[in-house]
Amino acid sequence: MKRTSSIFMLFLLLGIVCTSIAQTAAPADYFAGKWEITIFGTPNGDSKMIADLARTDGKLTGHLKNAADPEAEKIVITSVDEAADKITLGFSAQGYDVTLDLSKVDEDNLKGNLLNMFDATAKRVK
Repeated sequence: MKRTSSIFMLFLLLGIVCTSIAQTAAPADYFAGKWEITIFGTPNGDSKMIADLARTDGKLTGHLKNAADPEAEKIVITSVDEAADKITLGFSAQGYDVTLDLSKVDEDNLKGNLLNMFDATAKRVK
């Protein structure tokens, strides 16, 4: 009887340890990192930007820069709304508040639109 209860306690303790280890694994931060964003059909033609997103104090923040001109001034992202598979970036461009909605396609690609007018895609920069 004593041996059976010892084996039971061992398995119970082992189960608790395995469960606590599994819960401490950090979730993947899908949207953080660099993304090459292409916006199609703007009045100035297709536009490419690099978004650099980082999680600070639990919130995504970052900036955009013109992919064609690395010396150009960075555009600060003023708001980020994120869900499990979708992100909305808010920023100012030429004096206007602009939103870019992107949804997850796969592990390295996003698809969406700028101001509900222009199609956009994004690819993770590795």
